Amino acid sequence: MELEKRTGGEPTEVVEIYRQGCTGEVVEAYTRPLPPGMMPPSILDRLRAEAEEDRRHRRSKRGLWIFLGCCGLVAVLTAAAVFWPWREPERQDKFQYYFEEETDQAPQEISIPGYPYGQGAVLEVETDHGPELTAQEIYQQVNPSVVTVMAQLGEQEASVGTGVIFSSDGYILTNYHVLEGGSACTVYLYNDHAYEAWYVAGDAESDLAVLKVDQTELPAAQFGDSEHLTVGDTVYAIGNPLGYELRGTLTDGIVSAINRDVWVDGRTMNLIQTNAALNSGNSGGPLINAYGQVVGINTVKMSSSYSSVEGLGFAIPSATIRRLVNDLLTCGEILPEPVLGITVLSLGTRLGEDLWGVEVQSVTPDSAADLAGVQEGDYVVAAGGIDVSSSADLLRARRQYHVGDEMPMTIWRDGTLMEVMLMLNEAATSETQ
Repeated sequence: MELEKRTGGEPTEVVEIYRQGCTGEVVEAYTRPLPPGMMPPSILDRLRAEAEEDRRHRRSKRGLWIFLGCCGLVAVLTAAAVFWPWREPERQDKFQYYFEEETDQAPQEISIPGYPYGQGAVLEVETDHGPELTAQEIYQQVNPSVVTVMAQLGEQEASVGTGVIFSSDGYILTNYHVLEGGSACTVYLYNDHAYEAWYVAGDAESDLAVLKVDQTELPAAQFGDSEHLTVGDTVYAIGNPLGYELRGTLTDGIVSAINRDVWVDGRTMNLIQTNAALNSGNSGGPLINAYGQVVGINTVKMSSSYSSVEGLGFAIPSATIRRLVNDLLTCGEILPEPVLGITVLSLGTRLGEDLWGVEVQSVTPDSAADLAGVQEGDYVVAAGGIDVSSSADLLRARRQYHVGDEMPMTIWRDGTLMEVMLMLNEAATSETQ
């Protein structure tokens, strides 16, 4: 009414205003009561006794409730007759939103019974692909490789997420936060078969963890190279939104952005952004390209404390997963990335037709770059076989290498391209590049 007075009664347009700073990227761990099959026997016996006592109590009062119900019905009909016509109250839908706040708490310990690493298992990423598939074909091909992961957190509570079988002898990839705080784990296949899972290794910072089940000839998903993704590509997600009952849910969308730096729980993760619907319980599930290959592991979504936010999900790219998971499989931990010894501008500079590079701002004395001859004012145009047009490209190239490796680099200096070789003998930290 006040708005009509100010505008002279003319129709007005109402818009929502986006206020920067209110949204945040969150990792959601979906928890729910444990199903009976995962509860300890002592808890099951107590719950059964309580249920039997409750049934006896209800039977003893059933007759009284029937009598009171009849009296109430008579009273309602009488009141309706007296006060007719009456108006049904206006229905009000109530919505409640839950948002996780970022905390500085240390990751909780995973006490799930372990399985030894270093058994020769490898996560392979294919660089080629077959023909483009329909959504129905993709679902039939990938869904058998998608599992429900249920980690027991306490006597009556479990964390529910999704996982992907990547090796036919029972190796499964999921998110670390799905297992965090867990003491036991059960994996449910698409055909409802359930198996106890052992914990191989995991890393909280990269949010990746590997499980093992004692089965062979399982349907393993094929992993494709996320480096081939471009914005606008069709992608699909399969998972268990809101838990076990909705397992095997397929959603679709597009790649909204690649190499998106996202701040998650105190660290920056380089992720694929997608508008494919992701909800609590999808964590650890596959992001799939149009050829039926897993190109990412869904890990985080955007939320807001003041408005609905849709279509902002993020996945760890397979190009990153390959190195990290193989470190976990071989060593039981993520090996440190090497330091290059340079700082560069975030955005690239066009140096010529189809030639881009990032400018070197400084070079650390006696570092790998310094010993290779890289100088301040040079432009890095390629590293490790990857074209460099931003600092994110350079970091992506560095993730392919371990301390002790050699990394080729192409630099542009005063109009001339030069090839140098960096001997990566120093471990990188969050403060170095």
